[in-house]
Amino acid sequence: MPRFFTDVPCGDYAELSGEDARHVSFSLRMRTGEQLVLCDGRGTDFLCRIESFEEGRVRLRILKSCPSSAEPKTEITLFLALSKGDKLDLVIQKAVELGACAIVPFLSARCVSRPTPDAFEKKRARYRRIAYEAAKQCGRGRIPEVHPLQSFLQLRGQIADFDRPLFFYERAEQPLRSIPLENAHTIALIVGSEGGFDPEEAAALKRAGALEVSLGPRILRCETAPIAALAAVLYAVGEM
Repeated sequence: MPRFFTDVPCGDYAELSGEDARHVSFSLRMRTGEQLVLCDGRGTDFLCRIESFEEGRVRLRILKSCPSSAEPKTEITLFLALSKGDKLDLVIQKAVELGACAIVPFLSARCVSRPTPDAFEKKRARYRRIAYEAAKQCGRGRIPEVHPLQSFLQLRGQIADFDRPLFFYERAEQPLRSIPLENAHTIALIVGSEGGFDPEEAAALKRAGALEVSLGPRILRCETAPIAALAAVLYAVGEM
């Protein structure tokens, strides 16, 4: 069923306008009486019936509302060291599809790409659009936020906010399967860039309370590791 994100509907009626209205009218060629789903972006779905088509707008009647069934109960935030080229595009798209609640890019010592926060901010609208489109396509009940670029120091300061902060390190010996995740409501996944983590950074993360974890004996590319880690953790907590 077609799905659209919108502001929280009020009362018994809602409407779509702009690009979404054009998509319903011309791309999907929907008709009066057909149904679609609106989502408020906060985890609530609204089943709606098309009442009428007006100038650039689609008027809808709200039939019922319910919590989105696609949202994981465990909130997983992906902290991702910035990589070269357009690899971040792919990781954002797949992380949203899998169920991440937020993506936080950061700069580590071995990042090759080192834009200033202002330069990164100019690209963030596109990254947020990728997250929006992925959330819409895969039936998410919220649009995961792509945060502004952070420093390693800022990242380290947030570790204590999570029930289970994990950082994936090529020198780690403890496998992911050995980490208890059953009672963790908030999980941080911290993944390095092309060169991985500097040993001093790894030590700093451990001192801050993050658990050093291995994804296996193979060296994964920086765009593969976060996707694999997210899928493995979601499976471990029963969300896949």
